[in-house]
Amino acid sequence: MSDASLDPALLQRFTGIVGARHALTSLQDIAPYVSEPRGLWHGRTLLVLRPGSVDEVSRILQLATQTQTPIVPQGGNTGLVGGQMPDASGGQVVLCMSRLNTIREIDPLSNTITAEAGVVLQNVQEAAEKVDRLFPLSLASQGSCQLGGNLSSNAGGTNVLAYGNARELCLGLEVVLPTGEVFDDLRKLKKDNTGYDLKSLFIGAEGTLGVITAAVLKLFPQPKGKKVAFAGLPSVQAALGLFGLASEQAGGSLTAFELIGGRPYEFTLAHGARVVRPLASEWPWYALMEISSSRSLEDAGELMEAVLEAALEAGLAGDAVVSASVAQAQALWDFREKMSESQKPEGASIKHDISVPIASIPAFIEQAEKEVKCLVPGARLVCFGHMGDGNLHYNISRPVDAEDADFLALYRPVNDVVHAVVRQFGGSISAEHGIGQLKRTELIATAPPVAIDLMRRMKAVFDPAGIMNPGKVI
Repeated sequence: MSDASLDPALLQRFTGIVGARHALTSLQDIAPYVSEPRGLWHGRTLLVLRPGSVDEVSRILQLATQTQTPIVPQGGNTGLVGGQMPDASGGQVVLCMSRLNTIREIDPLSNTITAEAGVVLQNVQEAAEKVDRLFPLSLASQGSCQLGGNLSSNAGGTNVLAYGNARELCLGLEVVLPTGEVFDDLRKLKKDNTGYDLKSLFIGAEGTLGVITAAVLKLFPQPKGKKVAFAGLPSVQAALGLFGLASEQAGGSLTAFELIGGRPYEFTLAHGARVVRPLASEWPWYALMEISSSRSLEDAGELMEAVLEAALEAGLAGDAVVSASVAQAQALWDFREKMSESQKPEGASIKHDISVPIASIPAFIEQAEKEVKCLVPGARLVCFGHMGDGNLHYNISRPVDAEDADFLALYRPVNDVVHAVVRQFGGSISAEHGIGQLKRTELIATAPPVAIDLMRRMKAVFDPAGIMNPGKVI
């Protein structure tokens, strides 16, 4: 769709729904909505709408369907695959959900919280804490990402091992369909076998089937105590052994297990703002573990000490430190969370958000590194991620003596090589970031034809006018 389709009269009709104050049209006001964190996509739009109610979202989508105006839903604009970006035509309208930011209800007895799509994730966490409950979805961007985007991308993060991803944390949804109809499924039920699980179709759909406006989310009792440990490991195989040991000894109390390669560890020490060195000695690999207890801090500490003692005796770990305070635990997590940004000063990088079966992680890392270095001699492996659920951020930094532009020209060949190894091990090319624009072509080319056909049929049923986030996912 070209600029001509968004004529002044149509722009005025959209503006009339939200009011001039909440319809952005100047280049300066629009700028934050047409670029994304990694700078890979730069879109263009003539209009950003900021609705303040479900009714306004409904009227916007109804008008968009009538006039065949493409709509690009956007939350906190923290996505990493371009799913929240308009294209370069100027003919798509950005629908920013940040004004729908009310927490409608907290029900500690039912262990649920009902919140609107524009609520910042950290605010959901803090609201749960006020009633002595835990909302466990935890991401590096939690201070700015929004609930609607978390659900639309089926966000994962560091606590999937114990609590599941966004889909597993959601009991009910409120969604505005492209026709303007409101699908109200804001129920707190943990058991409901009345037909198809419709809400799950919208979670992970990246705004291609409708606009999520609110959700009922699961809460959990706050742990009475947590201990965090940072361990130096001789190999990835040792990390797998340590994970197995921790799972056996701690069971459901093991709430996080992060794998960290030697290079991201070095980058974070060199470039991470105000980070504290976790260990005095250096190791090829590291693990960050968290054990939570429903009984006491002492219980969490005893469990952690037992795991580490067994690991040291078995040669799975060579050194380890255990948090002695909440501040020290936060410092260890802070080190982990700053790994992504600490890669930037080392130059251009090619990133992969992949998952493989946990038992295959060592073999995958070995095989993928061989393939990448064959293609790009001198490439630097920057591997870290959520080993407890098989999700790795398998990133490649350019060779030290290479130019950024020359290295980035190999983006697609490197992706192809890594993703081929992922498929070899029965893994996924998108573990938690989604498909968006970045992986759409590869998804269509490599997913089972029946799966692609089913997705296209669902898209046609929900969005016959094709207005919802075109060019994304499918």
